Amino acid sequence: MINEEISKETIGYAKNRIAKPAIKFAWSGVAKPSVKLFIKILMIVGGFPVKAIKHKILPEHGKMSVKQLIRKDQGVQSVDIDGLGLGDFKRVANKYGVDFAIVKSTELDPPKFTVFFKARDADAITAVVNEYTARQLKLQKEGRPSILKKLRKFKEFVASLPKKAVEKRKDREL
Repeated sequence: MINEEISKETIGYAKNRIAKPAIKFAWSGVAKPSVKLFIKILMIVGGFPVKAIKHKILPEHGKMSVKQLIRKDQGVQSVDIDGLGLGDFKRVANKYGVDFAIVKSTELDPPKFTVFFKARDADAITAVVNEYTARQLKLQKEGRPSILKKLRKFKEFVASLPKKAVEKRKDREL
């Protein structure tokens, strides 16, 4: 019984602490650069639709640098965001498939972030801006939920549950 629990814990630990980082390292260190090298070789050799292959293997969507964003074909729009709303903007922009770049302004004491974004459809941009502003207004109205309060509530709930009586018996037969 105890050995099974210990083995489950060690397997979970090995999976989370060893296997996942090893896979991430292998992908970022070996597989991803080899794909980029393959694309460069195709460019050198020529005769292949390199851009089509590149966009299928490594699509440029979501977060990118400002330089990459400006290289794309449509116009760029920008919005100033404080640090707390940055994660919400990333989630909403990725949901609607909008390309964006984040630039941090260093001269202000509480840092401000300027987000440059673009999409093929103007409807996607308006949807992102509308959903983001709705989320920010909701957070200002209700405030951020306290995790400690939720944890206390769950502790009280677990404490109120009836506990099962454990019965230990040892019978010896001779």
